[in-house]
Amino acid sequence: MSRGRKAKWMIKIAKERIDILFNLAEKEFNEHPERSHRYVKLARNISTKYNIKMPLKWKRRFCKNCHKFLKVSANCYVRLSKGKVHLKCLECGHVMRIPYLKEKKEKRSTKIESYLVQKKSNE
Repeated sequence: MSRGRKAKWMIKIAKERIDILFNLAEKEFNEHPERSHRYVKLARNISTKYNIKMPLKWKRRFCKNCHKFLKVSANCYVRLSKGKVHLKCLECGHVMRIPYLKEKKEKRSTKIESYLVQKKSNE
């Protein structure tokens, strides 16, 4: 059993496998949801074995409590309230709250910029 850091090529292959497993889980969910849950479990095992952070696009696609694959309107629902995205898993009832402050700040800054440009053009 080796100790220390893993080689970069191992980490690269592990990231590719995680991506492949989540893509398969997404494709298989309609026909075989239990298979897609198994793919998520395998991807999580790979990420813990190689000490890799789960990519952000996949991190929000599985429940943090029961580790099942989440598909909107099939086994989870999404709500927006008070600057947060609420994802509720319908398998276990767990609610994940994800802030979206960056998007709100960006929207606000573009609104202010457009207002200032319009004000300058009127003068």
